[in-house]
Amino acid sequence: MSKLSTQSRKSIPKGEFGLPEQKKYPMPDRRHAANAKARASQEEHRGLLSSADKKRVDNKADKILDRKSG
Repeated sequence: MSKLSTQSRKSIPKGEFGLPEQKKYPMPDRRHAANAKARASQEEHRGLLSSADKKRVDNKADKILDRKSG
């Protein structure tokens, strides 16, 4: 997975984040979407992310993964 530079992360539209109001879990491509799902699971397990927010991240990532897999 390519690492996002600060500049490229700032240029990502809010709609491409799993939690757009916080600009967390960027998902500009399939690899980042898969990674966002994994990180959200870890954060929920550690008690740092609510189950509702994890579900939002997973739903957004699933749309990206399904959209580009066909």
